[in-house]
Amino acid sequence: MAGKLVVYYSRKGMNYMPGGIQPLEKGHTEYAAEFVRDAVGADLFEIDTVKPYSADYRECCKEASDELKANARPAIKGYADDISKYDTIFVCFPCWCGTAPMCVFTFLEHYDLTGKKIIPLCTNEGSGMANSEKDIKASCPGAEVLPGLSVRSHQTIDSRDMIVSWAKEQILK
Repeated sequence: MAGKLVVYYSRKGMNYMPGGIQPLEKGHTEYAAEFVRDAVGADLFEIDTVKPYSADYRECCKEASDELKANARPAIKGYADDISKYDTIFVCFPCWCGTAPMCVFTFLEHYDLTGKKIIPLCTNEGSGMANSEKDIKASCPGAEVLPGLSVRSHQTIDSRDMIVSWAKEQILK
C-alpha cells in the first residue's frame, strides 16, 4: 500500500476565538494535522507562504479576501519531495472567506493528483466546510475527494479523539 501524507496550512499568531481575537503560539489546524498524522501513521508537510500574511488579524482577513477575489496562487516556500509515494492525502486548513486559503490551492495545483484520495479537514469558527470541498475537487481533477471534517477551531484540542477516529475511518474508505 502506498503512503499517507498530511498537508496543512495553519495560522499562528492573532486568531479569532469566541470572545475576540487572541494570540496563538500554535495554530488550531496544526494541532488537527498532527492528530491525523499520529492516527494514520502519515508523513506531515506544512504549507508556508513566501510572503507571510499580516500578523494583524483584520489585515490578514483583508489579504485573504483580496487573494480570493483575484483567484491568486501565492508562492509557497516548498513542495513535498515525491508525491507519487502517497495514495492518500489529508488536506488540513482553516476556512478563510468560505474556502481554503489560496496557498493550499497553490500546493494542490502543483501536482497531478489523478488517482489519489484527497481528504479535507477544515478548522473554523462556524462556517463549516463552506465551499472548500467543491473548490478542492475543482483543483484536483482526477482525484477522489472525500467529504471533509469540519472542526470548531477553539475546540480543536478537545476534539482530538473525534479527529483520530474520523481519520482512521477515512483510511478504510
